[in-house]
This record gives sequence, structure tokens and C-alpha cells, in this order.
Amino acid sequence: MRLTEFWRRMYEHFGETYAESFASDHVMSELGGRTVQQALDAGWEAKDVWRVVCETQGVSALLR
Repeated sequence: MRLTEFWRRMYEHFGETYAESFASDHVMSELGGRTVQQALDAGWEAKDVWRVVCETQGVSALLR
């Protein structure tokens, strides 16, 4: 998954304003105690981060 697709899905699920706030502020144990942005910056694959977001945040099946 490309980062552009990752962010498109984030914006669609959370809304444009909250998606970036969630990604930079919400620490997730499933990401090793990192935020979404920290995980991406640390080299996690966007598809793996997206799977964690889907599993923990109730993302609709249409966006998975």
C-alpha cells in the first residue's frame, strides 16, 4: 500500500482534520507504543499500520 492510499483511507474514515490528529497523538500498544506517524517514520509498512488501525478503530469493511 502506498502512503497516498493509506492517507486517503485515514481521511475517509476519520475525516481530514481528525485523521492527522489521530495519527500524531494517539499512542497504540499494537504499534509498539508508537503513534501512527511514529510507526510510519520508524519504517513500518503502511499496510501493516493500516491493519492495526482497522482492527483497533472499527474501520468499515469497505475501507479495509
